[in-house]
Amino acid sequence: MEPIGHGMTSIAAAKPADLSPLAILLMAVGCGVMVANLYYAQTLIDVIGPEIGMSASVAGLITTLTQLGYGVGLFLVVPLADLFENRRIVLTSIVATIIGCLAIAFSSGPTSFLVASILTGVGATGAQVLVPLASHLASPEKQGRVVGTVMSGLLFGIMLSRPVANFLAGSVGWRATFIVSAIVMAMVGIALLAACPKRQPKGGMHYGQVLASTFSQLVVHRVVRMRAFYQAAMFAAFNLFWTAAPLALIHEFHLGHAGIGAFALAGAGGALVAPVAGWMADRRLTRPASLIGLAGLTAGFLLADWTVAAGSLIGFTIMAVLIDGAVQMSQITGQKLIFSLDPHARGRINAAYVTVMFLVGALGSVIGSVTYEAGGWSASALAGAAIGGVATLAFLLFDRGASLTR
Repeated sequence: MEPIGHGMTSIAAAKPADLSPLAILLMAVGCGVMVANLYYAQTLIDVIGPEIGMSASVAGLITTLTQLGYGVGLFLVVPLADLFENRRIVLTSIVATIIGCLAIAFSSGPTSFLVASILTGVGATGAQVLVPLASHLASPEKQGRVVGTVMSGLLFGIMLSRPVANFLAGSVGWRATFIVSAIVMAMVGIALLAACPKRQPKGGMHYGQVLASTFSQLVVHRVVRMRAFYQAAMFAAFNLFWTAAPLALIHEFHLGHAGIGAFALAGAGGALVAPVAGWMADRRLTRPASLIGLAGLTAGFLLADWTVAAGSLIGFTIMAVLIDGAVQMSQITGQKLIFSLDPHARGRINAAYVTVMFLVGALGSVIGSVTYEAGGWSASALAGAAIGGVATLAFLLFDRGASLTR
């Protein structure tokens, strides 16, 4: 792939009308199946470690290095969307993820497994190229709904990855889980090759310039800074919840892996909020949608504390849906706003936004573990509510129009 020449004009991608419902669905599925690979091994550490000779102390690197690979890809791969034809980047990322999954499946020791995990994490960032691609190809009046639908696929991938991994590992073994994932991604890749329109960016910069200008988007655009802050807080609370909630299900409700998987499946229903968030964004309701998301997260944690104390598993499940829906509401609204800033810099803007969200949000898992160890579910729930409360307060005091539709 070679960068577009400085003097070339933007080659017309497919017209917005060419983005068919099938293409939107495939983009959503593509996001889901790629991102899910970040979490399969996370739930199978106790099974994988002993088989490949990985000690318990080293096994924690499985999750860390996969996430590290994803973080590296966010910075090095996602900005390429402003240089090279977007569909080709996505398909290349899918191929890299397939190779990573197959390498994991056939790994014979810790080193080969961990190297393959890093490759899988880097490849999975193709999902973050699909999201701005969908935004580019959608007509302006449908942009929010299209991004919302594609992002719902990403959240479904995160939420369904753990129960799917547990089910497949229990049925056909953990290695087959990654082989099945590689096969599914190959099928999705072929479908995207056939149905996803191309998009050639304007270009005009070299790769080094693109990387250098990625985080300058945070300096140039106040709305990117604000939305990255809100979503980093939301993602931290999301990770906190899904780290501490399984512990609460085990200790407070005495559920096993199957019960926890069913809880996660129910919680994935929060992804259904995405099209609603997109609909609101398309109708210039981004500010109220933002406040609903932030306040909904805070209320969800407070009510989750109460439902667990009351011994209500149904109530706890409803709060899981509420919390996931609130995170999705904020995410879709934020991406609608940042994608409206500069069409030629959407890849870099999204890279800066998602990298901040991911790096800060990753602390949520640590907070979830520490708070649960210190004070049980109540401490974790109050920590989540505090994170949501701080973000809500910042929105009310400092947003100053950053979340108004442009």
